[in-house]
Amino acid sequence: MEKRQLGGSGLEVTAVGLGCWVMGGWMWGGADDDQSIGAIHRAVELGVNFIDTAPVYGKGHSEELVGRALEGLRDQVVLATKCGLVWDDRGGRGYFTDEDGVAIRRNLEAASVISECEDSLRRLQTDVIDVYQCHWPDPEPDGAPIEETMSALNQLLEQGKIRSAGVSNFSAEQMAKCLKHGRINSDQPQYNMLDRSIESEILPFCRQNGVGIIAYSPLGRGILTGKVTMDRTFAKNDHRANMKWYQPANRKRVLEFLEKVRPIADGHGATVAQLAANWVISQDGVTTAICGARRAEQVEENVKAGEFKLTESELAEIRALRDELGEPE
Repeated sequence: MEKRQLGGSGLEVTAVGLGCWVMGGWMWGGADDDQSIGAIHRAVELGVNFIDTAPVYGKGHSEELVGRALEGLRDQVVLATKCGLVWDDRGGRGYFTDEDGVAIRRNLEAASVISECEDSLRRLQTDVIDVYQCHWPDPEPDGAPIEETMSALNQLLEQGKIRSAGVSNFSAEQMAKCLKHGRINSDQPQYNMLDRSIESEILPFCRQNGVGIIAYSPLGRGILTGKVTMDRTFAKNDHRANMKWYQPANRKRVLEFLEKVRPIADGHGATVAQLAANWVISQDGVTTAICGARRAEQVEENVKAGEFKLTESELAEIRALRDELGEPE
C-alpha cells in the first residue's frame, strides 16, 4: 500500500489506516475482543502500518487490546494515541458522559498530559508512542493555555517517550498558537464526503504549514458504506442514534446520493464504501484516512480503498453530486 510522509515527523504511514475507537466498546454498542484483535492482525498482514487509538475509547480498553494484538508486531506499525479526555468520577457536567453518566472532561494541563502518556505506554505495552495527539482543545478561557500543553509535549519528545506530537479537532487558529511553542506534525479532524467543513480553513492551513492530515470518520461513521439501510436501528448507547445524517429522512437522502456515485465505484471495481474512503485520501493535504473496523472482513474491504485512483473528472462529479445533496435537515 502507498505510504506517505506524515508532516515533518519523518514517519511514513499508509494512505489507509486502522481506527480502533469501536474496539473500546464505548459509544458503539459494544465489540468482541477476539474479533478486534483479529482485525488488527489482519490489518498488519495486509500492509496497514498506521493504527490509531485513544485512552477514552472504553476507559483504556482499546489501548489494552491494541497492546495485546501488537505483541511481536510493534516494529511493523506507526502507533498513534491521544490525551486530553479523562474520566472524572466526581460527576457533574462533562464534555461527554459514558453509559453510567460519569463525566468525561477535557484536560490538557501539563501534569495530566504527562500522566496520560505514562498510562498509555503501559496499556500499549510499548516504550514509545509514535504519534501522540491532543484529542480535543481545552475549553477557553478556563482550560490549560496552549503553551503549557506544548511544554508537556516538548518534554515527552525530549525524553523519547513520543516520536511526534499532533493535535485533533483543533482550529487553524489553535494550531497556529501551537506552532509558536513547538512542532506539531499532524492534525486529526473529521473529514468525509458529507462533512467537508475543514476545507475552508483547516485544510489550507495544514497544507501551508506542513501539517499532515489524519482524517477520521472517512465513512461518516458507517453511513457512507451504503449498509446503513432504512430498516437499521441503533442501541441507546450507540452515539449514531442521534446524529443528523442518521435520522430517517436524511438517511434516505444519503442512500440516494450513494446510488448516484455507485457507477463511479463500479468503474473501479470498488464498493461505495471504498469510493468514499478513496475520495478522502485523494484530497490534497490528506496523509491518511482512518477506517474503523470490528472484524477482519471489514479491514479487508477498507484496505482496497487504497488500491485505485480517482480521476480529476470523477472527483469533480462526486463533489457536484455532494453539493446537490445539501445539508441534513
